[in-house]
Amino acid sequence: MLLKSLKALFVAALAVLSLSALAGPNDPLFINLSTNDMHRASMAINFGKHHSANGHPLTIFLNDKAVMLGVKAGSSKFADQQQALSEVISSGALVIMCPMCLKQAGFTEADLISGVKLGSPKVTGDALFKDGTKTMSW
Repeated sequence: MLLKSLKALFVAALAVLSLSALAGPNDPLFINLSTNDMHRASMAINFGKHHSANGHPLTIFLNDKAVMLGVKAGSSKFADQQQALSEVISSGALVIMCPMCLKQAGFTEADLISGVKLGSPKVTGDALFKDGTKTMSW
């Protein structure tokens, strides 16, 4: 009998913990995008775009190789991804560029495509640590 009670308690605890992992109807989504692989970058941006359209505030953080998606120098190779970024920005998403990654790649804030914001501990932290935020990484 004690074993059955312990099993029931374990199952109940597991159920409660599982429910905490579910997204609320308006939980923010923070996408960490570090690749310049065109297919993977498009998947990430489109994933965010669809969830943003469903009411989830969206932030996309461009870092490492994804710097090229957010600078004018990448406009010919990454035209589709930059168009998608412009669309999510127009719909209210925040696209943040890692400042250290931007510098490492040899670019400055003046090189950013329209609407991309230069990150800082406050800008990036405010988006990442907002209550209920869910994260994805590509």
